[in-house]
Amino acid sequence: MGSERRPQTSSSFVSPSIYHVFLSFRGEDTRKTFTDTLYATLVGAGWRTFKDDNEIERGENIKTELENAIINSRSSIIILSKNYATSTWCLDELVKILEHKRTKGHAILPVFYHVDPSEVRDQKKSFAEAFTRYERQIEAESDEGKREWMDKVQKWRAALGEVADLGGVLVNDQEDRKESEFIEEILQLIEDKLNRTISSVAPYLVGISSRVKNIISWLEDGSHDDNVIAICGMSGIGKTTVAKYVFTTNFRRFEGSSFLANIQDISQQPDGLIRLQKQLLYDLTGKKSKIQDTDEGIIKIRDAICFKRVLVILDDIDQQEQIHTIIGMKNWFCPGSKIIITTKNSCLLKVQEIQKVHKVREMGNDESLELFSWHSFGEDHPADDYMELSKRVVKHCGGLPLALQVLGSSLRGKNIDVWKSALDKLEAIPASQVIKKLKFGYDSLKDDHDKNLFLDIACFFTRKDKDYVIAVLDESYIYTRVGIQNLTDRFLLMIEGNKLIMHQMLRDMGREIVRQESSRKPGRRTRLWHYKDSFNVLRENMGSETIEGLFFDMNMVKEDESFMGSSSSGRKWLFTEVKSHWFGFSRHPNKFSSKTLNKLELGTNLFTIMNKLRLLQINCTHLNGAYKDFPKNLRWLYWRGFSLKCVPNDFPLESLSVLDMRNSCLERLWEGRRVLPLVKILNLSHSHSLIRTPDFSGLPMLEKLVLKECVNLIEFHESIGTLEARLIFLNIKNCKRLQKLPREICKLKVLKTFIISGCSNLVELPRDLWRMQSLEVFLANEIPMSQLPSKRKQNPIWHALIRSWVPNAKKVLDLPWVSLPKSLVKISLSGCNLSEVDFPRDFSNLMSLRNLDLSKNPISCLPDCIRTLSRLSNLELGSCTMLKFLIDLPRVHNLGLGSCTSLERVTYLSVRCQARVRYLYGCKELTDMEGSFKLETMGGIEKTMKLLELSMWDSVRSFEVKLYNNLTHTESRGPVKVVSPLPFPYVTPKEGVDGSTFICVVKLLHVTAVPVGSFVCFLSYLMRFFMTQVIFERGLISIYLPGSKVPDWYCYMSAGATLSFTVPSPPDLKIQGITVCSVYTIDWKVWIAGIQFYLIIHNEQKNVKLIYSPTCYGLPEAQNEMLWFTHWIFLSQLDAGDTLNVSVVTMDGFSIKEIGIHLMHGEQVDMVLNSNSQEMQRDYPYQGLRPTKRQGLVDLYCYGYLGPGLDYILPDIP
Repeated sequence: MGSERRPQTSSSFVSPSIYHVFLSFRGEDTRKTFTDTLYATLVGAGWRTFKDDNEIERGENIKTELENAIINSRSSIIILSKNYATSTWCLDELVKILEHKRTKGHAILPVFYHVDPSEVRDQKKSFAEAFTRYERQIEAESDEGKREWMDKVQKWRAALGEVADLGGVLVNDQEDRKESEFIEEILQLIEDKLNRTISSVAPYLVGISSRVKNIISWLEDGSHDDNVIAICGMSGIGKTTVAKYVFTTNFRRFEGSSFLANIQDISQQPDGLIRLQKQLLYDLTGKKSKIQDTDEGIIKIRDAICFKRVLVILDDIDQQEQIHTIIGMKNWFCPGSKIIITTKNSCLLKVQEIQKVHKVREMGNDESLELFSWHSFGEDHPADDYMELSKRVVKHCGGLPLALQVLGSSLRGKNIDVWKSALDKLEAIPASQVIKKLKFGYDSLKDDHDKNLFLDIACFFTRKDKDYVIAVLDESYIYTRVGIQNLTDRFLLMIEGNKLIMHQMLRDMGREIVRQESSRKPGRRTRLWHYKDSFNVLRENMGSETIEGLFFDMNMVKEDESFMGSSSSGRKWLFTEVKSHWFGFSRHPNKFSSKTLNKLELGTNLFTIMNKLRLLQINCTHLNGAYKDFPKNLRWLYWRGFSLKCVPNDFPLESLSVLDMRNSCLERLWEGRRVLPLVKILNLSHSHSLIRTPDFSGLPMLEKLVLKECVNLIEFHESIGTLEARLIFLNIKNCKRLQKLPREICKLKVLKTFIISGCSNLVELPRDLWRMQSLEVFLANEIPMSQLPSKRKQNPIWHALIRSWVPNAKKVLDLPWVSLPKSLVKISLSGCNLSEVDFPRDFSNLMSLRNLDLSKNPISCLPDCIRTLSRLSNLELGSCTMLKFLIDLPRVHNLGLGSCTSLERVTYLSVRCQARVRYLYGCKELTDMEGSFKLETMGGIEKTMKLLELSMWDSVRSFEVKLYNNLTHTESRGPVKVVSPLPFPYVTPKEGVDGSTFICVVKLLHVTAVPVGSFVCFLSYLMRFFMTQVIFERGLISIYLPGSKVPDWYCYMSAGATLSFTVPSPPDLKIQGITVCSVYTIDWKVWIAGIQFYLIIHNEQKNVKLIYSPTCYGLPEAQNEMLWFTHWIFLSQLDAGDTLNVSVVTMDGFSIKEIGIHLMHGEQVDMVLNSNSQEMQRDYPYQGLRPTKRQGLVDLYCYGYLGPGLDYILPDIP
């Protein structure tokens, strides 16, 4: 997909004065006859057509207007009639048209109206007469005039010869053709020519089909509801390209159409909205309108659109007034009309109540590389020597089409050294063309409040938690939450997982705006986000009062060799050795660096002049000196690796909103009690030397306290209770030396999240925890119960916890936990050594609980209390290695079962309760997964043979089949019992019984095989006794057995991976199903566990395509082949005469040798459906299908589940 804008030569997307077709004709020959009819036909078909008597008003400069009309037309129809050459106007037009063709790709269609092309080419007959007169004119002119006329005549002759050689439509007196038929031919030809200019939408339309699919489906749905759709997204993402493509490929479906481009820019110009109204009216009516003001224009537009089905594109809408002025009210439009709006402002969608929204997403890596390659190399892939550099550019662009086009074009034809230099520059200074385009979104912000907020986020807070940023900036901007919403409405910011996500090109644009505040003197900028700029400012003491935010990381400086031993003043910078504890922090506990590190001596006095400093992040840096003159307006102090044992008392922190000193060397936060009246967040995580918490009474506004990984914390101040109305988040994860919490913690009335996971030395919890009625998330992972033989002897912490939730409990295990806080939404008890007997009988009081994590516990079955959780949505049981059965699971959306190595069976309370299983990795014993597959162990071949009344048991022999399960990602070998030729009730010699042909019914780990002729007869009989041996996946059956050839009795066979056939019409029978047999091999040098293959069945007549990937597949031995049988039931959806294309698409490692098809008639299908298999009776591929207007959609069935939104699709049913 290309960029949103590109200079156009003949497009209806750039100027309000552009035509699809320019008519060049000799008025006296054809104006009142052929040309008028052709003009009416073109306009009626939706083509904006220029015809001089219709378009040029009196008093205008006719020649200039004609030339402008040619330039602003996408094509020309040249009607070469008998007297065409007698008009110098026509000949000048012809010269201009051909010039436009050569320079701008203008499309031309000559029409030879009752003249022969040779007459035009060689200037014969009437054309010769005209040029004879021009020759006489030359003779009559003066010397200067002669040269001018000779040049003109020469150009005219050449132009006539050139246009004659183009070929075209010959309109002459033919008895078998009417003039109207010629006009229809011309219409078709000009439509084809204009259609071929689709590439002018963008030079390279990479990935366009997937981006417009939903919009085109909306255009075609025939609905009269929701007649407006909005295409939205950030600048440069391709909104206009999508709209242009949709318009160009669909406008002929409507009775009128208009594409109004650059509305935001034009509307800001004098009378811009009136110009847009005029253009819309002309596009829809074919006539120019005089409009005095916008109110008059609205009335005229209403009259023009109410009786005609139209397609209108409003490109780059930014204000509600623009929508109202241009198209009025959407209910004015005739039923069936469609309006498409592109915008960077999603607020408009809410105000206008637009329900249909299409957000244009960034391009993927492969698409990005292809688009970049087209612009930089002129082909769909980079040159080999440039591959890695190209990938660097693509990564830098972040999937933004505009950036890919601009950077690709700028690097085209450059050598590798230039590429490397350009990439280095991009890291410091973004491409100006990209920044200019992206800055439109920034400039559209209404006030400095939102602009400054954007710059703060771009420089310091991308990918930070939204609530964290609001806490930091609220004191600076007051309306931070509203500002963030404004930025998201204009697609300058996204919220994902409550984190602020800004596209890297937008981030770079924001930083470039700050850089340009003072490009040569970074100390005069408002924000210093790059460690190099900060380093230079600090080492030269070049800070100023302008600086509001600064980021500095000493580790980055030390790792950058360009700073070592260099100076602008020529002196070598002094680096001294310091003890490692100053900087000895790590992201991982107990992995602090023990090396001696170098440090540049920096002092606190460097910050004194920065009296506007609000935001300060410094990492791994020690400052010498006193802090009394440190900036007093700090709102955010993020000091990672703070090297002192406590914060100096003279450090002015009274204005702080967030104090973040993770990975510090603090033993205590400060001496005594300090009052910080505005602090909302205190983060001391990973401070391994911290022994005690501060007095919380001096932090009256504290909302979030993070002390995780403070491994030596032993004292928790009892003043925590003073935060009862403020604290909402408390994390003491892995405070391993902490033995108790103060009782006052139970006073935290608004606490929502409480994390004590990994606090393995806690001996008791306050008994009044049940009073935390606002608690929503409680995480207590890896606090194990003691390994005692008596189940009544519990770990003291759990005994206390249970008692706290069950007041006055005497026998904990016999009482329900009715006093758990009803507000709980999430509980995590992973790795707590809990078995099913440790749970209460009832959890029904937990009406809000949605997420429950019981992973890594020794439970063997589902605790009964889980079934009473009516709103449970996510249940995690992964790595419960003793879990064998999950019977009658309640309704949950997501179920995690990864690495449950003993799990054998999963069932649900009802079919409606079936969950989306997120993980089954390593569940190697799983044999029954309700709703996906069911696998049971055979009771023995002897018993089965008795059921079949078979004898000759002495002929039994065995071998193994290796299978791979894509659900559990496990391999296994199962025994295969083979019986030599035996009698079989449904098999006769006529059907080709052959003792060497065996059918293998796979049960993942257990397989049985018997000789058969007709697979269908065999299957229908066998399923009465072996139905549990078949893998059912939504009614499909996959069967594997070693073999190298499709059975001879199959109806159709073909070498390779594809086969096509037409469904026959046997007498008195209807084909209702098929069996597909594929022969494949695996290249073990290439095969990787987890890859799969797909069977595709495409019914051309029904326009339905089904794709199936089996849950499991057989793994043939090296150098051997495997047979894959797949059984499909279509019932009434398969008709005689239907053409089926069957193919097997494989990934690397698989190779298809042969494919075969066997047909099933109705009687045979009934045998299968009437068998004991409930799975087959209720679940076949076309079950529950509804008619739809969308045809030909591809449906995927993979790993036991239908993909999201991929239900089977049937075409319209009359």
